[in-house]
Amino acid sequence: MRLGVLRRSTPVEDSPIMRAAFIETLGPPESIQYGELPLPAPGPTDVLVNVTATTVNPVDTLLRAGIFRTPVAFPLVISRDLVGTVAAAGPGAPGFAVGDRVWSNSLGHGGRQGAAAERAVVAADRLYHLPAGVDPAEAVSMVHPAATAYLGLFTHGRVMAGETVLVAGAAGNVGSALVMLAAEAGARVIATAAVQDLDHCRSLGAAEAFDYRHPKLAALLRDTCPRGVDAYLDTSGQNDLATAVELLAPRGRIVLLAVKQADPVLPARRLYMKDCSVVGFVISHATSNELAEAAVTINRLLANGRLRPRTLERLPLSAAAEAHRRMELGELHGRRLVLLPDA
Repeated sequence: MRLGVLRRSTPVEDSPIMRAAFIETLGPPESIQYGELPLPAPGPTDVLVNVTATTVNPVDTLLRAGIFRTPVAFPLVISRDLVGTVAAAGPGAPGFAVGDRVWSNSLGHGGRQGAAAERAVVAADRLYHLPAGVDPAEAVSMVHPAATAYLGLFTHGRVMAGETVLVAGAAGNVGSALVMLAAEAGARVIATAAVQDLDHCRSLGAAEAFDYRHPKLAALLRDTCPRGVDAYLDTSGQNDLATAVELLAPRGRIVLLAVKQADPVLPARRLYMKDCSVVGFVISHATSNELAEAAVTINRLLANGRLRPRTLERLPLSAAAEAHRRMELGELHGRRLVLLPDA
């Protein structure tokens, strides 16, 4: 059923409507509207959350544009991540009480309404408690890239302590999380990034960091990792699989988590002879159990202050269209933009 846009004259706490950023059709950033929608009602296994902050991820722009296909019901509230407080919980949502600080990172796709609103309904198995003392804006900026990194490294990459991990594009949001999580797990991390970002990569735990534009980068990496790398993750989406396979150690793994080149060439014979593998994953397809496993580590690192954005910018929720435009123009590299419901 389509929900019409309504006007509001009373506060959200007493009103059946709320303000939200939403779309009524797939399209460009200009298709995002900011207005009023009916207040969502939680089911028996859902939690109604007062949204404190949400954010914008590259996949949010792909979904809005229709490039990432997923079930949607219009009007669709955009964005997948939120931090907020519990307003109400269904009887089948034990463990959540009114006032609890919580977060989620899997709304706005798969038939679920999004987080860019004053209130959102979250299934209890996709909602997690926020550790005490953690800044909501900093937390919401990290839960998507950190979960992507966790799933890439451990769920799909099977990285273990003592192994060598190569992270290409290591200074971005997901890349930084990959470096930090892999180093924290006891892996040796080799990072490639722009020259101005190399110290940042080292500060996150990279044992070595190289300029990705270096004319002899492949040779430098071979010299640094003479037995090869156990896991290769490229956040840039370039996916030079010929170089990646050459750099792999026996039984090494390539994890595809971003793709810009439609059909990269895979040297299958070499991959086969080294007992290596290639696996791809999209976080939007992660199960609730996989996301919950990642949330345990994310909460631990939020609580101890290890998981924080490099640069954070705050905008009102009414600026959602502007945020999407800036994301698509590439203006947010290494920067996390947080949207706050308007006062």
